Amino acid sequence: MMKNKGQKEVRIFNANLECKSEDDGKMIIEGYAVVFESSATHSYTEIIDKDAFNGCDMKDVLFRYNHSEYFPLLARTRNHSLRLTVDDHGLFVHAELLDTQTNKDLYKSVLARLLDKMSFAFTVAKQEWDYDNDIRRILSIDKLFDVSIVDVPFYDTTEVFARNAEDYEKDKNDYLVAKALHLEKEKMKLLLNI
Repeated sequence: MMKNKGQKEVRIFNANLECKSEDDGKMIIEGYAVVFESSATHSYTEIIDKDAFNGCDMKDVLFRYNHSEYFPLLARTRNHSLRLTVDDHGLFVHAELLDTQTNKDLYKSVLARLLDKMSFAFTVAKQEWDYDNDIRRILSIDKLFDVSIVDVPFYDTTEVFARNAEDYEKDKNDYLVAKALHLEKEKMKLLLNI
């Protein structure tokens, strides 16, 4: 098991975002920022456990575009313009956007299906690694920082994934070396008992 390094991580899911324009003109965006038990495969396969959000700190989560601090904030749990619900499928997002030109443009992009992916930024509290099968299972998320509408997948562009991949390769190598040493030790015991 790889130890928790407290690194903020970002993940992308196909969100099936939906826009809803209510009778009073409100701009509502809904979708799943996290889908449980679905695998994302890159240098390893990652799965978010269905209980990963139990005990997660979600007191003040932001709704952003591309996780950017430079783009106006879209919604926030603190003022109830963002509601997050954990259900059997994943982490459901319901956001009510303010009536600004930037939000109208973003809303239209989601409505036109130009933007259809969501992401989340988090730290891991507990995880399991299966190095034999290259699987990482996230069992518990410590803190959720933001959920975002994104247009460029995390895995293709961010530095965070590159560092995680390097850490993974090093930890997997350490595991394989320890496993080989253990097997060699067991063989020696068997030979000595003969």
